[in-house]
Amino acid sequence: MRLSRLLPRSLAFRVIAFSTIWAVAAMFVIATIISALFRQASERGFESLLSAHLFNLISSVGVDENGNLVGTPNLGDLRFNEPGSGWYWSVVPVSDNVEGELSSLSLTQPVASPPTSEVPFDRDFQRRYFEFGPEGELLEVLESEYLLDAADRIARFRMMGNRTEFEQEISAFNRQVFVYLGLFGLGMIAINAAAILLGLQPLRRVREALAEIREGRSQRLEGEFPSEIAPLAEETNALIENNRRIVERARTQVGNLAHSLKTPLAVLLNEGRSIGAGKGQIVVEQATAMQQQVEHYLQRARMAAQRESVVFRTPVGPTMERMTRVVQKLAREKEVSLSLPAEEITFAGEREDLEEITGNLLENAAKWSRSRVRVAIAVPREDDPAQPHFQLIVEDDGPGIPEEKAREALQRGRRLDETKPGTGLGLAIVSDLVKEYGGRLELGRSDLGGLRAVVTLRRTVS
Repeated sequence: MRLSRLLPRSLAFRVIAFSTIWAVAAMFVIATIISALFRQASERGFESLLSAHLFNLISSVGVDENGNLVGTPNLGDLRFNEPGSGWYWSVVPVSDNVEGELSSLSLTQPVASPPTSEVPFDRDFQRRYFEFGPEGELLEVLESEYLLDAADRIARFRMMGNRTEFEQEISAFNRQVFVYLGLFGLGMIAINAAAILLGLQPLRRVREALAEIREGRSQRLEGEFPSEIAPLAEETNALIENNRRIVERARTQVGNLAHSLKTPLAVLLNEGRSIGAGKGQIVVEQATAMQQQVEHYLQRARMAAQRESVVFRTPVGPTMERMTRVVQKLAREKEVSLSLPAEEITFAGEREDLEEITGNLLENAAKWSRSRVRVAIAVPREDDPAQPHFQLIVEDDGPGIPEEKAREALQRGRRLDETKPGTGLGLAIVSDLVKEYGGRLELGRSDLGGLRAVVTLRRTVS
């Protein structure tokens, strides 16, 4: 599976997500490097401090003529005077001709020392190791043996630093680094997201301009666009203009075809009527069927030519009022009612197509109804604001269509009752026109007792 299929389709989301991931990774790497560099510098400083204190201790301690250790080391650090501070020193004899021990005031208990077999001295007669202090703290011990005088008197000097305190300082520094870099990273992500959204603003203007074209409020992309998007706008305008020319050419060809067939069909009808009898009736019926079939397919050809073109706008209310008045005049003995919503509904299509759909449904309802035809325009409750629709509902109190024959009624030329006049094309034409507009036709049972036809079509929102 390709990675692009797993990602959201939003370009802004992708760019912001990738930049955020990169920013988080970069901040983490930077924080890790800073922490590592700080630890290295602190380690060197800690070890240098231990070494300096050790050399000061060695220079401050000696032996008297009796071989006793003497000296009052002043290392300039008050922690050596504070009990349990974690900073200690001690001096113990190594050779037999040295007596006594010296230690800092902070050292309240002796600190163990590993045997030299485990931690040997280096060539400078020093060794480093870790031990736990009197308070349980971890100590780093720097130890050295030193010759005190010409009598070969040797003492062992131990300088101990608080390693636990050192690690706590490192941890505190790391926390501060991660907090500050985290805040900086959040600010950088916010600024980056704002810059990306601002940079994509021209694409949003293009989308809004295309929506205006689709809704019929504009004929071309208007406005100033950046140099990267300007060619896209120009090509889109050229495509719209070319599409408009194709539609006009298709309409002209459809009109020419209709005009060229009109006369031959009229001649056939006249000849059929003049012949009379059975054969003449057959010619009339077939010529009439041909005329209706040609009209049907010319209608579909015109719809196919305009389907990808700019969407037209047709007010629904006036069209419904005009169509119901016509039907009422043709069927004076029947009651035709119309219900319109308070809001103005605009059909996203041509007026002739809406009249064709409404006219066929009203004609079918008037033909089959007993006394009532009810027409209503409504907006579905579950309507999607991104793709708004409206419903044309036509009901009658006739016999209706059984559910199992509803699909059969939509087939071209299929008549469920041969006793009624007609060609069986009405509902088929409605179905084809509705499909061409991406709508839906549903047939069901009305509460009046007859057929309930519901047509769902796209509408425009100003």
